[in-house]
Amino acid sequence: MTFDNSILFFLCSLGVFNGFLVSVYFLFLGKPKRTQNTLFGFLVLMLSIRIGKSVYSLFSETKDLLIMQIGLSACFLIGVSLFYYLKSSVENKKKIPTAWKVHVFSLFFIVVIIGLLKPYRTNIEFWRDFVTVIYTIWGIYILFSGFVLKNIYKKIFSKSLKYSTSELWLVAVFLGNVLIYLAYLIGYFWMYFLGTLVFSLVFYGLLFFFMSKKNRETIFKDIPKKYVSKKIDNNEAESLIIELHEVIKKKQFYKNSNIKLKDIAKELNITSHKLSQLLNDNLGKSFALFINEYRIKEAKKLLKEETKITLEAIGFEAGFSSKSTFYATFKRVTGKTPSEYKKEFL
Repeated sequence: MTFDNSILFFLCSLGVFNGFLVSVYFLFLGKPKRTQNTLFGFLVLMLSIRIGKSVYSLFSETKDLLIMQIGLSACFLIGVSLFYYLKSSVENKKKIPTAWKVHVFSLFFIVVIIGLLKPYRTNIEFWRDFVTVIYTIWGIYILFSGFVLKNIYKKIFSKSLKYSTSELWLVAVFLGNVLIYLAYLIGYFWMYFLGTLVFSLVFYGLLFFFMSKKNRETIFKDIPKKYVSKKIDNNEAESLIIELHEVIKKKQFYKNSNIKLKDIAKELNITSHKLSQLLNDNLGKSFALFINEYRIKEAKKLLKEETKITLEAIGFEAGFSSKSTFYATFKRVTGKTPSEYKKEFL
């Protein structure tokens, strides 16, 4: 083995070795026991077996085809492991549903039966063709996994919605798996070692993310359920939105710098929880953004009409609690400072 190969072997095998350790920890040793941790451990185990097969194939002088078969069989279960890990995390599952167990066991049963009827050692050509099926199934589950995280993507790319460390971790795990999958697709035709190397890089990238003290304390906590109740009916939501705007305009709640969500909810005769759900789900806004948009609209009106009062006074009149908040919010929403906006009408 050359010096360059020794370095490559070290980098690739180190990721596999630590992958096995991590999977054992989450499957058997981690406290407290959580459905999500078990599924994450299973995902890492399947990945480690698959990558271990690649390391063996690359650097071993002998080729035991049974090991090759075990590695490819594990690959058959990577996609479904990722899908259920992400789904259990997003939905805060307290235990693994029976339907999920049946699903995973069915795939496991299929690949085991195929392995018994068509062992790699005597059916090499069959397995070369079967690899295409394995990679296709893997890719399909990755696609489904992406849809599981759609609401988290909205949070990450939204200026008004906040996302948790746990949610960011799920996206990182998903993207890491996408990179590994793409590396194996490329490696299937060119640079076979790429998949093992990318796995190590992804593994240590996620480990670095996890090792931050702040992240370590929150990363494997349950994602808070956004709402316990079901989504508000569309007709009811439309009616509430109309009523909400009418109340805001009539009572001019936005001019009160101390206005709270519960105050407006009381006026609408609904719970604070329901109003928050309406704003987030149906308008895609936080309460602060919703109120500030009304304040900015009022400030624009005053900036056009009032010439004798100061900008600071206009901010207070519109409902902002301080000059700095007024300037910062106005700039963020309009792209201009209040003074720049006012000059357009002089």
